[in-house]
Amino acid sequence: MALRSAPPRAAKPKPKTSDLTSEIFRNPKVPFALALIFADAILVALIIAYVPYTKIDWDAYMSQVSGFVGGERDYSNLKGDTGPLVYPAGFLYVYSAIQYVTGGEVYPAQILFGLLYIINLGIVLFIYMKTDALPWWALSLLCLSKRMHSIFVLRLFNDCFATTLLHAAMASLLYQRWHLGLIIFSGAVSIKMNVLLYAPSLFLLMLKGMDIIGVISALAGAALVQILLGLPFLISHPIAYISRAFNLGRVFIHFWSVNFKFIPEPLFVSKELAVSLLIAHLVLLAAFTHYRWCKHEGGLLNFLHSRFVSLKNSDSSGSSFKILNKEHIVTTMFVGNFIGIVCARSLHYQFYSCKIYQVVISN
Repeated sequence: MALRSAPPRAAKPKPKTSDLTSEIFRNPKVPFALALIFADAILVALIIAYVPYTKIDWDAYMSQVSGFVGGERDYSNLKGDTGPLVYPAGFLYVYSAIQYVTGGEVYPAQILFGLLYIINLGIVLFIYMKTDALPWWALSLLCLSKRMHSIFVLRLFNDCFATTLLHAAMASLLYQRWHLGLIIFSGAVSIKMNVLLYAPSLFLLMLKGMDIIGVISALAGAALVQILLGLPFLISHPIAYISRAFNLGRVFIHFWSVNFKFIPEPLFVSKELAVSLLIAHLVLLAAFTHYRWCKHEGGLLNFLHSRFVSLKNSDSSGSSFKILNKEHIVTTMFVGNFIGIVCARSLHYQFYSCKIYQVVISN
């Protein structure tokens, strides 16, 4: 008896470029976001052309970079007119490149930071478009901050690069690119350490999205970035580098703080306030983790227990880890950072760049 051959399967037609384009633009967020970027680019150009530059830290940055380019590797000798260098080594590499490109001149640097502002805005809009956290019209709220424009193109703060890299890391996390995200996140930390306020939330997401080997390897990659960037200083003057670039106990001047300004200065600089805020920070993180971020896992303790069981039964550990919802990633990161900001003893105006884009979702 002859066997009847199965009819050949019809090949799936490849989607045409025009079809893909029309499918993308059916989402009202996409054309609206592109219009926002275009309009904001014009606004940035007008600000650079007509609003006077505000001198704050640029000269100090250039002085510190000049010392580094000149061969100085002792962090205690890298200083500017606003004081000693207190940022990790990534800051020096970024601003050395800026000094090389701009010659240390403000106007070309403003143009460079204007482009950086648009790149950062594009990444933030992309993050929000990948979630359902905001309606399409609410994306305009991300472009309305007068201070954000000032921080980028009138102040030229290093927070701009740290914030942009942080958002790029978050965009990677949305696609479960944990190792890439951790490398970019570490790059952001190497420019300014306030990015570490995102670290508790990020670590929780890593525990949810990876097995223990993945978590360890991702953390090792992030640590390797810090070691490689700081290597010239770690080899020559390791204590000076670590104590200045990663000084977690540094007390800011009360006059310049925008957090807890109402507290008298003696109390503001006291160790008691620092310890109280640290405890409040840990308690709030634990509460949000238990009641919000691990709600579907039965709370924080049940989540940790399940991870411990998965570690013991390594042969089946892969089944307990999952692809995380994009909105869950974004809200966990943003709310975790907002908690850190609330509990931070001292914040300067430029720290605004780390919270403005999340206010619309954290509330």
